[in-house]
Amino acid sequence: MIINAFRAYNPINILWLIVLLFALRVGYIFNAPGNIEFTFVEPFARPLLPIAYEHFFSPLANIFFASLIVLAQAVLLNYLINHYNLLSKPSYLPALMYVTASGLFTPFLTLSAPLICNFLVIWMLFKLFELYKGDDAKSTAFDLGMIVAIGSLIYLPFIYLFLVIWIALSIFKPFNWREWVAGIIGYATIFFFLAVFYYLTNRFSQFYDIWLPLGTKFPKSINIDYYKFLLLIPVALILFLCFLKLRQNFFKSYVQIRKSFQLLLFVFLIGGLSFYVRPVFNLNHFLLCAVPATIFFAYYFLYAANKWVYETLFFILLAGIIYFQFNTF
Repeated sequence: MIINAFRAYNPINILWLIVLLFALRVGYIFNAPGNIEFTFVEPFARPLLPIAYEHFFSPLANIFFASLIVLAQAVLLNYLINHYNLLSKPSYLPALMYVTASGLFTPFLTLSAPLICNFLVIWMLFKLFELYKGDDAKSTAFDLGMIVAIGSLIYLPFIYLFLVIWIALSIFKPFNWREWVAGIIGYATIFFFLAVFYYLTNRFSQFYDIWLPLGTKFPKSINIDYYKFLLLIPVALILFLCFLKLRQNFFKSYVQIRKSFQLLLFVFLIGGLSFYVRPVFNLNHFLLCAVPATIFFAYYFLYAANKWVYETLFFILLAGIIYFQFNTF
């Protein structure tokens, strides 16, 4: 069965990942629209890229390159989790879960700014987990501030992941105001150069407008098709079972592992709640939640004891994704 196969740390699983990657996209390939727009950076950073790239890729090429990015991120994330021993056992479950989560909804399947930003989320996690053993976190906090700033140029809601830096410092380190300020300086450094660019191109009066979307009121409701709610049922159930399993094993784990999962929960919540910044709601925003959700998924499927329950649950999730790609357009 799929879960049992990926519980083993066997490089041959990468080939099966590629097969699954195609299976979770084949329905959309046959039903993709004739034109798919790719927005790589925010409008305020668009002058930095004076080329027309929005419609450069055909729909098939767009899906193909998005799939390559997902595969690269899945392997990188799998390395991250095994390197820091977050699950206590090496496996390819994190890669499997990321490929699955990144295929959950059809807006996830194409090139998008949130998909690109997941590289930055993974990069941030590498640095955040280093805080636990590092003596001086000022340079790390500075680097993290710059990473968040770069992500903000690509996708403005990424700015809220700056809070993750301060949360990580609170969780992993004793309070040191210099470390907290270092993150701000790192973030400001990138936007200082952007401000210089605006000044040199006679746009400096527009620099203030960059921050206006942050004042948008949080919406009271969002419109999501009913079938997307159906797909969220197994996702919510897996997360629920994961948190139950985490609760059971919480005090049996090493302190670093406990603190890391606390941090991942904040990444998941902040990434999800920051969607309101966008003027038009787009489901692909929730790709920012895919990285922490992947780790939660992998934790449950690694430690679940009842084979028929976890294999059936994962099969229902895969079947639902594929079914709605073919039947909901």
